[in-house]
Amino acid sequence: MTGLLAVASKWGGILTIIALVITLLTALIKFVAFLMAAVKILLIVVFIGLMALIVISILNGRKHRRREAEDF
Repeated sequence: MTGLLAVASKWGGILTIIALVITLLTALIKFVAFLMAAVKILLIVVFIGLMALIVISILNGRKHRRREAEDF
């Protein structure tokens, strides 16, 4: 009986460690996926901000050229 308990505790411990490793890996994969999504969203926001800055700069340059043309 004690031999059966020793074998069951040994295999139970190994199975528990395997289950914990699998759970850790799935959580790690989900975390990395979340970080990748956050980076993608951040890149999109930065790109839109940069495009808005370029458009504002172009419009501002046109306004200054019109003012200079009206002054002469």
